[in-house]
Amino acid sequence: MTPIAESERLRRWRLILGGDEADGIGLSLIGSDEGIDRALSALYDADGAGEDRGTNRRGGLGSSAPNVARWLGDIRTYFPSSVVKVMQQDALDRLNLREMLLQPEMLQAVEPDVQLVANLLALRSVIPNKTKDTARLVVRRVVEEVERRLANQLRQAVTGSLNRAARNRRPRHNEIDWHRTIRANLKHYQPEYRTIIPETRIGYGHKRSALREIILCIDQSGSMASSVVYSGIFGSVLASLSSIQTRFVVFDTSVVDLTEELSDPVDILFGVQLGGGTDINQALGYCQNLIRQPHDTILILISDLYEGGNREEMLKRAAALVGSGVNMIALLALSDDGAPSFDHATAATLSALGIPAFACTPDQFPDLMAAAIGRRDVNQWAAAQGIVTARDR
Repeated sequence: MTPIAESERLRRWRLILGGDEADGIGLSLIGSDEGIDRALSALYDADGAGEDRGTNRRGGLGSSAPNVARWLGDIRTYFPSSVVKVMQQDALDRLNLREMLLQPEMLQAVEPDVQLVANLLALRSVIPNKTKDTARLVVRRVVEEVERRLANQLRQAVTGSLNRAARNRRPRHNEIDWHRTIRANLKHYQPEYRTIIPETRIGYGHKRSALREIILCIDQSGSMASSVVYSGIFGSVLASLSSIQTRFVVFDTSVVDLTEELSDPVDILFGVQLGGGTDINQALGYCQNLIRQPHDTILILISDLYEGGNREEMLKRAAALVGSGVNMIALLALSDDGAPSFDHATAATLSALGIPAFACTPDQFPDLMAAAIGRRDVNQWAAAQGIVTARDR
């Protein structure tokens, strides 16, 4: 190992272990490494966290919002945004900094992300008036970033699938569009018979009223926080498409229809109430009453399926929805958080009823909606994406 490589190895161990005599390295830090060490020590050597790093040091961010805001600025200087988001979440978990989110100077310093939005929504009822405008600005920044990344993808996927669904390539005789059919088959003109062989028949498209209705039914319990944020953004994008009708329903032990707020995803998010119990049966009952054309309705239930209400009745209601022709899908999570915790028994039962049940990342959601609108087999779509469904477990 070269001297430079050895020096870098010792530097990294020194930053990991901290500066106590117990680290056994005896290496002094210089320049920006001192700032990095202070930022790490403030978080990971604080009271109650030192044991996790195997040291006896004690740090902390102090109790004032300016100290916290300064620390947040430091970590953004020293670390990439992906690491900053992890450290911010660790600070919330380890140092109980949720109260600090009520300070506008701290909100101005944080790196906005979906998890931060979820925390702000959970604290919505106790955010002081002086901070509410700042909180909305932070939420809007995250919403705009997600929309910039995924909105066009969702619009294109859904619109393309709707256009394909509207084409009628196997029309009955009275559905044939003869002008388009003749143009499409001119190359098949038979001079000896003075006629055209219509190998391709083109029919009139389905009426717009026969296109899809989408109901997003979202569990707003605390464990589903990230899913709620993404659902609100996607619901707003879907509502902007005139070719489909989108309903947005959230539930815990009660049901709230936020469809009227879909014009602004920030209003949608501030209309949810994270936390509380879960009554899926009641929510499905509400959605069932909204359905007018079952065969043209897609119902997306986004929940971890831990039913606090009547589970047997919920399963009967789900079976009735599928039996009526509704295309129902259970998303166990709509987030980047990895493998979710969910009720495996309920997921397996829904799968046996013909309701695909799996977790989905935000990047996969546009293609999922396209598959559902196109009446493709969603389980096959999931398999092609490498997604393990409840049916496969």
